[in-house]
Amino acid sequence: MSGRKDRTPDDPLPEQETGAAFDLWLKRGLHQLFDEVANEPLPEELLRLIEVDRDGKS
Repeated sequence: MSGRKDRTPDDPLPEQETGAAFDLWLKRGLHQLFDEVANEPLPEELLRLIEVDRDGKS
């Protein structure tokens, strides 16, 4: 016998398991909400401003 206590459905999860489950839930939710937006191309005006700034600091 390993000495491990089998949990019942009413037993709370250990904090580490709860944190990992929350992290996974949050990561999936954020990806679901923002992946499409993050994959959109940058606007030309923003790219131009970045180039102007980069050229000015060289």
